[in-house]
Amino acid sequence: MPVTLDHCDHVAGPFLHGTRAVLAVGDELVPGHRSAFRDRALRHVYFTTKEETAAWGAELSTALTGETGRGHLYVVEPLGPFEDDPNVTDKKFPGNPTESYRTLHPLRVVGEVADWQGHSPEVVQGMLDGLARLRENGLDVIED
Repeated sequence: MPVTLDHCDHVAGPFLHGTRAVLAVGDELVPGHRSAFRDRALRHVYFTTKEETAAWGAELSTALTGETGRGHLYVVEPLGPFEDDPNVTDKKFPGNPTESYRTLHPLRVVGEVADWQGHSPEVVQGMLDGLARLRENGLDVIED
């Protein structure tokens, strides 16, 4: 069932956000910050219910900004309605198998996942190479 701004209450958490940023419980992730994936601010904040999807966010945002480490996974609480992330929903994958969502409202940090499972350096490099190819061909579009 599609998740829309008018129909999102049926999606149960916990909700996760992967990032390079160091945050504390109570901090809020708000729209309008520059993306590690595109050189511009984004209107939405993105999150998921899957640890692997959040891990990609943490690992890729860290690598794309040239920082070391693997980033952070935070447990977050959406403070407003949310919808399926159209960048993956039905464009790259049928349905929403990555359980990726976006919101125009803040996400409040309610905890951090300390022992999350990341990807091997080779797998991360493969994803970075794929993103570079998309960028070279002008196909790294983020519908925001």
